Amino acid sequence: MYDLVEIFESLQGEGRNTGRPCVFVRFAGCNLKCSWCDTDVAKRFTASLDEIVKEVKGFKAKSVILTGGEPTLVREMPELVAALKKEGCWIGVETNGTIAADWLGFVDHVACSPKRGAPLALTAADEVRVVAEDEATANFCREVRGKIAATDYYVSPCDHDGKIDFATAKSVLAQLDGWSLSVQLHKILGFR
Repeated sequence: MYDLVEIFESLQGEGRNTGRPCVFVRFAGCNLKCSWCDTDVAKRFTASLDEIVKEVKGFKAKSVILTGGEPTLVREMPELVAALKKEGCWIGVETNGTIAADWLGFVDHVACSPKRGAPLALTAADEVRVVAEDEATANFCREVRGKIAATDYYVSPCDHDGKIDFATAKSVLAQLDGWSLSVQLHKILGFR
């Protein structure tokens, strides 16, 4: 059984796959407690592997984002990944990078969003997204780039109680080479 927050269909709102129609499977629980986190990770329901696959198949989108919370905490994730791949799904994962789960090698896209002060176990991802908490984020981005090999590196504005801090993100980006801005477009356009 899987502890879940929600399963819904929308557009990917950030990173390289912005605008891609996806089914989001949000798992409950996280091993970090970021003060600015905008995601409720409390368990709302449990579902079996078959129930999740059936729900995902009921949507039009054939791309699936496994997110959270922190999906690498889910012990039964390899079975779910295998079942979704068997259904022909493209699978993306959003992780904080504190756990280098073996099954990540079997998904199509890994987006890592490391957090300052948290141990970093992941050494490779397709994209890295760092939230611009403050000016010191630039130094953290340099550290992350030295630890995680990725194709794309993004700085994301921090959301403080519904107000998106573009100024700090812009200032952080001005200090970095090879990083781009990733905005949570779903928040700006008002969709999930």
